[in-house]
Amino acid sequence: MAIIQEIEQPIDIPSTKAYAHLFHTLGDPTRLAIVEHLASGEHRVRDLHQHMGLAQSTVSKHVGYLLECGLLRARTQGRSTWYSLADPDRLRALITAAEKVLEATGKPARLGPHMHGAGGETPRSSSLKRNEIHTQTGGE
Repeated sequence: MAIIQEIEQPIDIPSTKAYAHLFHTLGDPTRLAIVEHLASGEHRVRDLHQHMGLAQSTVSKHVGYLLECGLLRARTQGRSTWYSLADPDRLRALITAAEKVLEATGKPARLGPHMHGAGGETPRSSSLKRNEIHTQTGGE
């Protein structure tokens, strides 16, 4: 009979915090909706504001958080700043993996088709509006 010796490995706190920050960022319905919009191509804050029906300050705050997390890239053109996904292929892979986990837990869900293609698709015509996001977050 072999004796199995367990070796405890310390938790990597910086890595754990990095994962928590990423999942917290994507855990907000408004930020996830912004990511969905940007999967179809670059947008300015005012474009996102118009498409989503949210206050411009709200969109700016969430775009800033996504930038700080490294999920977005900013490109200045004249007086405008255009935002795009920093690594769309890896983000799509993460979304696909999340969908598989949700399906395995009995809660299947799928984001818009532009989160799955190689880019260039147009966003859903029924984009998330303020009242839908408000309802999904429980009024937060």
